[in-house]
Amino acid sequence: MTLTKEQTAMKDMYTRTNSELLGIILGVSEDSLNVRGLSDIMDHPQAILGIGEKKAEKLYAIREVTKRLMEQPAQRMTSIKSPEDAYEYAKAKLQYEDREHFAVIVLDVKHHILAMPIISIGSLTASVVHPREVFREILKYPAVAFIMVHNHPSGDPAPSSNDIEITKVLVNAGKLMDIPALDHIIIGRGKYNSLKNMGMID
Repeated sequence: MTLTKEQTAMKDMYTRTNSELLGIILGVSEDSLNVRGLSDIMDHPQAILGIGEKKAEKLYAIREVTKRLMEQPAQRMTSIKSPEDAYEYAKAKLQYEDREHFAVIVLDVKHHILAMPIISIGSLTASVVHPREVFREILKYPAVAFIMVHNHPSGDPAPSSNDIEITKVLVNAGKLMDIPALDHIIIGRGKYNSLKNMGMID
């Protein structure tokens, strides 16, 4: 079967290195770019030799377009049936953030998704979360349950002692409010942990 010019061009892109692809996007020689991992480039482009303010702005725009494309399947998801569903819904919004973002997926009686408000934005290693702020957001909706989600900018989704402590606090608060916390999903780069699956939530 003969490929069209468009198909040939797309196939050619699959074989290109990261340096070559960035060179094409930015209109520069790949030799002028000191390229490291793609995630580092997209998070901190001006730290790369050969990328100035205008080229960095173009990369930020590409990152945002890519993020929105990744969100589209998640936006079509209407209910949460498993930890993996929660991860798939939240990952496009959170996994590439360079600071910790703590959010909750608010669910109705059939575990349909009502909203996913961001509660707190913290540092590279931690976010500060107060139960009153969490429930202030949850109570804006006819919520029956919620799932905690947050990202680890390091890419490692292993729970910290602070993650475990805030999970206990919010699980107990949920019991008092009769709006149970079903899980706490920690999002890394391409992987996640479910504190329920780890036995930390009943």
